[in-house]
Amino acid sequence: MSFFDIKGLLSPFTALQQLGKKPHTAKFPFEELETADRYRGLHFNDLDACIGCGNCSTICMNGAIDMINLEGIEGKDGDSGLRPRVDNGRCCWCALCVEVCPTGSLNLTKDYIYVSDDANSFLWTPGVSNPDGGENLSFTSDEETSLTEYSRIPMRELEGSERIKSFAEVVLGYSEEEARNEARRCISCGICSEVCPEHMHIPEYINAIAKGEDEDAIRIIYDNNPLPDMCGKVCTRRCEDVCAINHRGDAVAIRWLKRYATETAKTADIVHEIVNPEIKEANGFTVGIVGAGPSGLTAAYYLALKGYDVTIYEAKSKAGGMTYYGIPKYRFPEDSLDKQIDYMVKIGVKIKYNQRVGVDISFNDIYTNYDAVFVGIGFEVPWTLGMNGEDLKGSLQAVNYLRDINDGQTVDVGDKVCVIGGGNVAIDAARVARRFGAEVTILYRRRVQDMPADWEEIEGAEDEGVHILAQGIPLEALGDENGKIRAVSYALAEMVADDKGGRPKPVQIEGSETELEITTLIGAIGQEADYSFLSDEYKDKLEINRGRIVATELGQTSLEKVFAGGDAVNKTADAISAIADGYRAVKGIEAFLNKTK
Repeated sequence: MSFFDIKGLLSPFTALQQLGKKPHTAKFPFEELETADRYRGLHFNDLDACIGCGNCSTICMNGAIDMINLEGIEGKDGDSGLRPRVDNGRCCWCALCVEVCPTGSLNLTKDYIYVSDDANSFLWTPGVSNPDGGENLSFTSDEETSLTEYSRIPMRELEGSERIKSFAEVVLGYSEEEARNEARRCISCGICSEVCPEHMHIPEYINAIAKGEDEDAIRIIYDNNPLPDMCGKVCTRRCEDVCAINHRGDAVAIRWLKRYATETAKTADIVHEIVNPEIKEANGFTVGIVGAGPSGLTAAYYLALKGYDVTIYEAKSKAGGMTYYGIPKYRFPEDSLDKQIDYMVKIGVKIKYNQRVGVDISFNDIYTNYDAVFVGIGFEVPWTLGMNGEDLKGSLQAVNYLRDINDGQTVDVGDKVCVIGGGNVAIDAARVARRFGAEVTILYRRRVQDMPADWEEIEGAEDEGVHILAQGIPLEALGDENGKIRAVSYALAEMVADDKGGRPKPVQIEGSETELEITTLIGAIGQEADYSFLSDEYKDKLEINRGRIVATELGQTSLEKVFAGGDAVNKTADAISAIADGYRAVKGIEAFLNKTK
């Protein structure tokens, strides 16, 4: 008998060694074993924390997750309104969906037993099918263990002490390697595009950058934004505020990536070659545009592509509106804007400079001689401070100060400047004054965190030595015997909660009045539009409410052939909103003129 025969005879007796040992299995359901702490069971989703980005669905290799609408959950800024549903018949519990969830709302639980005769019941909506599942969380992710990269590639800038020596651009831009690495952080959820006023194709151009396809990125960007250099430098980037990754880390640098892509095309000729726009044959219609700001330029560009004969009437010697005359060159260099304007001229946009409507040409002439009119005049008239002494020598308005500086004029502000206000215009005026050697104080009646200015601009001002005196209520401008401003008096404020739930209000502290010695006072509390270009005939017919022209979604006003956009219509008052207004107005103008054929 061979060895193998003997082994076969003895094999049944080897099982005897298991007698008395603890069994490896449990007598379910009469006996339970303790589940491991990191067990991967059924999914649970915190529906309130979830933003419906769909990253879980995208990464699932088994196609086990789809995104659905749920009753009671509405889409809003930063939330698609969708929620994940899991097909537990497909799921392999790999937990990749948990690892890439940018909000941490999706997790796995210790629950893993579910028995049903209904195959459709295995389609679970986590958080709905198991509303109490959050008590048994097991497999979760955090910033350290997640597969998502939460740290932004930092942007290189000039040091504050160097910046104030000149108007050189502060931001140095991403290198190719930095841009590629930053672009790879994008999860392509598209939530950013929804909140963008222009609904730019953000994930698409970022993915092109990540893949090294910069020319494709440029073509994608120009599809619905003809001023991307502008947006890549000074956009208010609400898209970044709702970035899915922002919930656990740093938002993707959407603005800086747009800047990177557009700067790879150095000239208007290169832009034209890359974009290679299709320009339709002339259709016989003419459109006159009042103002070469972002809304007017955008409308002109897309109308020209569609075959319209477009002429812009601009009061100043340069196009760009407040983006040229109101934004300092250390933020938005002149050559960046010139490149975009030159490209527009190449595709057929005509711009008549130094043509102030109402002075050099009447609005009636434009209204009469063109088939349609677009008004994009912006808000360029500053509000006064409304306090005694603001008419003294040395009292300026920020928008006028910035315009004069950008226009190459010399403005002597002395060595001690006070800026009143808390928005971007106030910050710009303060930082410009620092570049002329002045000590600068910003006087703002609320807290620093209440300032409407971009936080990056606030930090930039502080890095450059601007002193922000928060909770300071300006009272009066004081002058010397020659009628020259010498000081501003102010009082400190305490913040008092609003009974109606609004933001806290500043209330003057009695006895806290003091003076700040200054050589120049700059007001920056807001602006309004100048409608003096309209004759009474048109003012009576054009509906204006609280200083803004009333227009439809597509920009049409109470004067049927007149359309409008930008700050004079849109309360948001930023460049990207103005661009969006111009883009939508093209559709309105096209629909209107097609009806007149």
